[in-house]
Amino acid sequence: MAAAISLRRSSCRLLLTRFHNSATLAGQHGGATTTTTRWLETIAYEELRAHPEKPYTSTAFFIHGFLGSSRNWRSFSRNLLASLSNSSPSSNWRTVMVDMRNHGKSAERKLDPPHDMENAAKDLADLVKAEEWRWPEVVIGHSMGGKVALQFLQSCSRGEYGDSALCPKQLWVLDSVPGEVNPLNSNEEVRDVLRTLQSLPSRIPSRKWLVNHLLGLGYSKALSDWIGTNLKKVDDHETWVFDLQNAQQMFDSYWEKSYWNLLENPPKGTEIIIVRAEKSDRWDEDAVERIQKLANREATESLGKVSFNLLPNSGHWVHVDNPKGLLEILAPKISSL
Repeated sequence: MAAAISLRRSSCRLLLTRFHNSATLAGQHGGATTTTTRWLETIAYEELRAHPEKPYTSTAFFIHGFLGSSRNWRSFSRNLLASLSNSSPSSNWRTVMVDMRNHGKSAERKLDPPHDMENAAKDLADLVKAEEWRWPEVVIGHSMGGKVALQFLQSCSRGEYGDSALCPKQLWVLDSVPGEVNPLNSNEEVRDVLRTLQSLPSRIPSRKWLVNHLLGLGYSKALSDWIGTNLKKVDDHETWVFDLQNAQQMFDSYWEKSYWNLLENPPKGTEIIIVRAEKSDRWDEDAVERIQKLANREATESLGKVSFNLLPNSGHWVHVDNPKGLLEILAPKISSL
């Protein structure tokens, strides 16, 4: 029987932090240390539960790609939860689909710069702490979200989120090359899209106008329609749901960051699972060979594990091109936890 799955959107959660400043920074107060209380907003998210009437037992985070949002993964999350519920009736999984900073509803929130992979990953940790959740057993990131997931694991393993933080048992990286981006691959197309979006007026007449404009510039119908989904209605015009300038900073960080060292030394107890889309244009032979070697090396007790999977009949948009095949890769492995 299919699980009864409910969706809950987040309210605006705030994380309380205290900073102890020296007198030279805070001003002279008889030599005493001052305490400043500051409220920080956390990123927006949507939550799905297989059995909403029962406490959840395990959590999987979903992190979307560049210029996407949490809703990109809503349908896939429902199917994953149904599959997990059917295969493990005693468990009660939930998924948390986040809006990365400067994307979706998080674009409306005041999140401290710099806008890079480190802070995008820290946003996940801040959300866990603010909501007083257990740390997620599974983190799944697509495209840019894959590198945010890798940064989350790296920072967590280094103790940067505090002593209570636990590394995920499984970290899924969906069609995201873990090293520096090769400029010969299609990310140049992304930069071209960014330049085009920056050239557009901030007040866009309508979604139809945008799609026709992009078609006239030579973009495909599929890409033009997808870009159009990132608009929201404001009075008599449309505007972007993301913060374009800050998102550009995130893309630059994504472009430059490399996590090969993390894959070579995964923390004990964590499996990093790389999924490459068969028809993806993001990969070069060197990256594929390097991951295959890491996946085939002999296991040791002191390190975690790296796995490599190929998703057939799919381009970069794995959850759209072959969601059934992707589910067949993820569900059995996650249910084994």
